[in-house]
Amino acid sequence: MTHQNHSSKTPLTLKASAVFAAMGAAALFLHAPVSAQTTVVPVAPAASVRGLPDFTDLVDLVGPSVVNIRTLERAAAARPGAGGAPDEQMLEFFKRFGIPVPPGMTPRTPRQERAPSEEAQPRGVGSGFILSADGLIMTNAHVVEGADELLVTLPDNREFKAKVVGADKRTDVAVVKIEATGLSPVKIGDVNRLRVGEWVMAIGSPFGLENTVTAGIVSAKQRDTGDFLPFIQTDVAINPGNSGGPLINMRGEVIGINSQIYSRSGGFQGISFAIPIDEAVRVSDQLRSTGRVTRGRIGVQIDQVSKEVAESLGLGTAKGALVRGVEPDSPAAKAGVEPGDIILKFDGKSIEKSVDLPRFVGNTKPGNKSAMTVLRRGAQKELTITVAELEPEKPEVKAAAPEPVKPQASSAVQSLGLALAELSAVEKKELNLKGGVRIASAEGPAARAGLREGDVIVAIANTDTASLKEMEAALSKIDKSRPVNVLFRRGEWAQYTVIRPQR
Repeated sequence: MTHQNHSSKTPLTLKASAVFAAMGAAALFLHAPVSAQTTVVPVAPAASVRGLPDFTDLVDLVGPSVVNIRTLERAAAARPGAGGAPDEQMLEFFKRFGIPVPPGMTPRTPRQERAPSEEAQPRGVGSGFILSADGLIMTNAHVVEGADELLVTLPDNREFKAKVVGADKRTDVAVVKIEATGLSPVKIGDVNRLRVGEWVMAIGSPFGLENTVTAGIVSAKQRDTGDFLPFIQTDVAINPGNSGGPLINMRGEVIGINSQIYSRSGGFQGISFAIPIDEAVRVSDQLRSTGRVTRGRIGVQIDQVSKEVAESLGLGTAKGALVRGVEPDSPAAKAGVEPGDIILKFDGKSIEKSVDLPRFVGNTKPGNKSAMTVLRRGAQKELTITVAELEPEKPEVKAAAPEPVKPQASSAVQSLGLALAELSAVEKKELNLKGGVRIASAEGPAARAGLREGDVIVAIANTDTASLKEMEAALSKIDKSRPVNVLFRRGEWAQYTVIRPQR
């Protein structure tokens, strides 16, 4: 995701590859011929029965609660050619239809510079909505980020300076406050009742045009495009300046904050994403009480469990979170979690996909003792872990060069395309391993499985391999004609692969 700040505040833009990777498989429609004995019962299309929705009452109901947010910054001088130059096509659009140019989009040539000034200059435009009658307003964190001043304009044209109560970049939620009376708070909806295909509406300030209304349907729920949030995907037109505005259901309830778009150009292209309102409210409650968000952490690096690995471990379906690494002295290390474990449950909640784990852990209060179920070498284990508070990521520490050890290869090892060596004392210390065998070379089946020189095999066929002797013993017990799962370390990260025998 990348921020795009031009003359108005832009929803975060997702790369096409990342979005389509999360889309899943395309639907397949099969058309079978109807036989003579088949009885066909005509069914009236739902659209012809229900008709198209009317949004006018919703606009009247929610419109007074949606605000325009302008951000200002102080600068000694403008930077020639810097961001903030208006889109020429949009300026032509305003000119052709006689629409006043929104604040912050005043035309200027690329070489034009402002004289040195301490006055706040327009920086961007976004949207928000009134959360409570005492002046609390919810918006996106990227709308208010870096602003020296915030100006909030209400639908009745009253304008107020606002102060930031708190902002959380991880979820892109921010709360600001104005001192005003006669405000109309929104009604918060229940995201659990939201259905794919349901009509929804958005109100915001695209390109700085206040209270513009667009509508569409919910395209998908639980769309995984972020670490801590399962987004709501819609086809509602969301453009630069809509960021922070509400996504509204047909009952007039806010069920999301419009935050991101998939786009090659920076404008709406049919895929928009909203932060679920239940997650946003949970974050906003912490921002209002402490000004920051506290999250839990357990100190593991995780990855998806592939279908092949799940089958080789007897897991059945591909689920859970594969532990690729465990931070030293972390809650996970103290609880006995090991690289290669697959976390199946946390605090009684099933981990269907790896992205579920950071959400469950993040929502857990630091200091809480949580039960955790892991799969290790084909057997389930129950662990108890004390959740710590999430901290900034530590920089990677480069491992020292390993001591050279003469590689060895038996016939069983050679049949997999491997040449192996015992781990040196330095390697064991750097990798925080008690044992394992280092790959000196990988060819044939091993190379096709993705193994390469320098990888460290710590288990094969669900059996620990702390030394070459243990590796040979494990290989002597397996069926050489069947695929075998291998747990290996590459640097600090552990992962599984499956070696298939050569045919």
